[in-house]
Amino acid sequence: MKKTLTLALAATTLLSTGAIAQDITEFRIGILGGENAQDRMNSYQCLADYTTEALGVETKLFAPADYNGVIQGLLGGTIDMAWLGASAYAATYLQDPEAVEPVLIKVNVDGSIGYHSIGFARQDSGVTSLDDMEGKVFGFGDPNSTSGYLIPSIEIPQYKDGITMESGVYFGEVKFTGGHEQTIVAVANGDIDGGVTWADGQGNWEDGYNSGALRKAVDAGLVDMNDMVQIWKSNVIPEGPVVLRKALPANVRETMTALVDGLHERDPDCAYGVAAGDTLGFQPVAHDTYISIVEARKAKIGG
Repeated sequence: MKKTLTLALAATTLLSTGAIAQDITEFRIGILGGENAQDRMNSYQCLADYTTEALGVETKLFAPADYNGVIQGLLGGTIDMAWLGASAYAATYLQDPEAVEPVLIKVNVDGSIGYHSIGFARQDSGVTSLDDMEGKVFGFGDPNSTSGYLIPSIEIPQYKDGITMESGVYFGEVKFTGGHEQTIVAVANGDIDGGVTWADGQGNWEDGYNSGALRKAVDAGLVDMNDMVQIWKSNVIPEGPVVLRKALPANVRETMTALVDGLHERDPDCAYGVAAGDTLGFQPVAHDTYISIVEARKAKIGG
C-alpha cells in the first residue's frame, strides 16, 4: 500500500503538477496548537516544501493561537489541510458535515491508532493520583482538544464520587492554559498542581513516551520527565485525522493524501516532526472512526 501510494505520488508529481497549478493558486496548511507557533512552523516546514514541489504552487503554513482558529479556517476555506484532534474534527463536522474529509490517521510504533490523555504532576509535589488533587489547581489545554479537555471532562468525574469539572468543588480551580505545551510548562514551573496532555502511552516515561506533546516537550528541552509523575491515564482515544477540504479539486486531494501517506518512508525526520514523535507514519481512515467522538462532543459541548 505504502509503496503503491508513493509511486502514485511520484507519477502524479511528474505528470500533473502543471494541471494542479491551474486548479489552485496556493495551498494552506493549518497546524493545531500544542507547542509555540514557531516550533510548530519549523516542524511542518519540510511538509510545506514537499507540498510546493508536488502541487506546483506556494504552500503557506498557519499556526493560529487556538484550535478554533484552525477549525474556522477549514470551515471558511482559508485553510486547506490540517491534522486535527478527534474532538476538533468532531467540532468541524458538527458545524458543517461537508466541509472536510478525514483521509489519514497516525500509526503508532506497535501498529495501533490510539493514544491517551495523560494526567501528570511534579514528582516533588506529593501528588500521585487524582485523590491528591483535591483542592488543587488542575490545568487543561484547549476547550476543543480531545485529550486536553473533552475526554478528561468525561472520564475524570467517573474516577470517584464527588469529582466534578467545576472549579472550587473538588479541584480548587479548573483552568485552561491555552495548549498542551503551556500545560506542561505550567506544571513543570509549579504554576499549577497538575495537568493533562496527550501521548501514545508507549515507550519510556523518561522520553515522554514515543510520541505526543510530552515527547515534543522533552525534545525541546522544556521538561525532564524524571521530575514528573503520571497521576491518571484515560482509556484509548482514536488518533485525530489528517483532513482535507472537500471543495479542493480531486487531484489536489489525491496528491496530498499520497504525499502525507508516504512521508515516513520518504523523509523519516520530517515525519517525526509532523507526527510529534516516533511512529510508523499514517494510514487511511474514514469518518466512521470518529462517530463515538462526535456523539461525545455533541453530548458534552454541543458543537
